[in-house]
Amino acid sequence: RYEEREDFAVVMQPFFRNTLLPLDSNGEPDLSFFAADCFHFSERSYSEMAIALWNNMLEPVGEKQTYNNFTHDRSKLKCPNPEKPFLSTLINSGFRNSDLNLEKTELSVPYWAVIVAAVAGVLAGSL
Repeated sequence: RYEEREDFAVVMQPFFRNTLLPLDSNGEPDLSFFAADCFHFSERSYSEMAIALWNNMLEPVGEKQTYNNFTHDRSKLKCPNPEKPFLSTLINSGFRNSDLNLEKTELSVPYWAVIVAAVAGVLAGSL
């Protein structure tokens, strides 16, 4: 819808698409990423997602990271550079109207992993 516009762009930022539940050193869900209700995100999670979103906005379309590794490391924050000083859009990533293949891509996370993570979250929350 907005591909022809030069003053506005909509770009999908897939940083959360293949993210898994962060685990602690014992292999259990890391509850520091969740609020006291074990459902909402904590300040730490929002910080991690803000970094991932910012990095996604600087990555060219077609090369965006689709997961968040929750390393809590501010050095992974990307900065604009002289070669690419702008947020990435279809046009400045080198794509034109029909160049980008918008077919559905196969998810790299198996469906059962989502179920296991959900059950683990409910169990952790009930404890």
